[in-house]
Amino acid sequence: MKKLNKKIDMFCYRHPRFGAPNLMLYIVVISLAVWLLSIMDNSKTLMTFFTFSAPKILKGEVWRLVTFIFIPQSLSIWELLFFYFYYWIGNVLEREWGTPRFNIFIISGVLLTAIYGFVIYFATGVDVSVTTYYIYLSMFFSFATLFPETQVLFMFIIPVKIKWLAYVNAAFFIFAVVATPFPLNLLPIVAILNYLVFFGDDLISAIRPNKAQFKKTTVNFNREKQKIKYEQKNSSYTKKCAVCGKTDTEYPELEFRYCSRCAGYHCFCQEHINNHIHFTE
Repeated sequence: MKKLNKKIDMFCYRHPRFGAPNLMLYIVVISLAVWLLSIMDNSKTLMTFFTFSAPKILKGEVWRLVTFIFIPQSLSIWELLFFYFYYWIGNVLEREWGTPRFNIFIISGVLLTAIYGFVIYFATGVDVSVTTYYIYLSMFFSFATLFPETQVLFMFIIPVKIKWLAYVNAAFFIFAVVATPFPLNLLPIVAILNYLVFFGDDLISAIRPNKAQFKKTTVNFNREKQKIKYEQKNSSYTKKCAVCGKTDTEYPELEFRYCSRCAGYHCFCQEHINNHIHFTE
């Protein structure tokens, strides 16, 4: 997973314009339109043209490979809250990761879900109507991993940290895997593999922390911090991008930030804070 994650970082660094900016906005707007049309559809047949169906896709209805993404989870009024919540999460993740990485996350989740549907059909002959439920769940887990202390209002009243909601959803996720008969119980695992690729190393480190490595990283951070402070005393700038070399003196309009995922103390300009190869030592 670590090597694959590095390859994703390298791809994003080399292709900073990959993907559609504000991807979550497009997904939510189209999903909202499908939701409204489905409510007005008295015959309740509209959804049948959008759902994922492996045999129908093989017969030429290829639009189902994409349209199943926009099928709402329900037709209740609470779906509006669902749209808003995941639009917010998607925007935060895109700002944190950058457009290329966020697009890869969504696209990989959709592809894995579709591949699962085809594999089940070829192996068992069952036409599984897969949905994006677990793709959205992987987004939620990603947000909770990055910002565990963020508070949301449960039922618009009770403030609760996002990490506790993630624990509850994880319990339901495990229950779905255990209680659902094989091979249908593989869908949650397959659909959430993109989360494991992006955060698998963090989960392993949390379960089995390497104290020696943590100590080494802390020492490197402090050493790099002192080193940069020393360099700044002998230069005219305060902040310098570790990728392009731009400084806050030459480009005072640029915003400079430090990357929390890099080992050490490394500064990046606003162009490269989400598009760089993370320092590992």
